[in-house]
Amino acid sequence: MFNPIQFLRSVKQEALKISWPTRKETTIGALTVFVMSVIAALFFLLLDQIFKFGLNYLLGI
Repeated sequence: MFNPIQFLRSVKQEALKISWPTRKETTIGALTVFVMSVIAALFFLLLDQIFKFGLNYLLGI
């Protein structure tokens, strides 16, 4: 049978090995995500406008 106390000890040992990111690393990561999201949004906006223009041209609207 599995010993729950031994399991909890091993969980604690593994939890102590965690290295959390610094405030600077977290800020840089968040800014990177924000900038990439804005770039992706602008790209898809441009693509949508191109498709809209093309469909309006083809349909003669």
